[in-house]
Amino acid sequence: MGRMRFCVEHIGLAARDPIALKDWYVRALDATVAFETDPSPPAFFIKLPGGLMIEIYPGDSSNTITENNKLSGWRHLALQVESLESARQELAAKGIRFEDDIKPAGGGGRVQFFKDFEGNLLHLTERPQNSIFRK
Repeated sequence: MGRMRFCVEHIGLAARDPIALKDWYVRALDATVAFETDPSPPAFFIKLPGGLMIEIYPGDSSNTITENNKLSGWRHLALQVESLESARQELAAKGIRFEDDIKPAGGGGRVQFFKDFEGNLLHLTERPQNSIFRK
């Protein structure tokens, strides 16, 4: 029997307001809607530049500490960019606020955290040319 091979198909993101959150990702991160369910309840598969798919669907409950990066479970979505400053400038022009300073990234490089429309954590990651994380 061979070894299993995995690749990320999509990640799921339960939302308080799936339509508004989908619209935020389309506007702020240039995502495109790849698939949409019937309107009741609405759910969306959006595709980010670079190919990552995110399923946005209605959540049953929410937590005020969603943005706590130390809360157990999946905590942030890292978006690799060529230039942290350029990406930050482009996102800031779209109204994205960066509350924390640029920090060193685990594994080398730099990171800059920000939040989506509902407070979910994302961060820009800039990696050195020889990084094992470099795409």
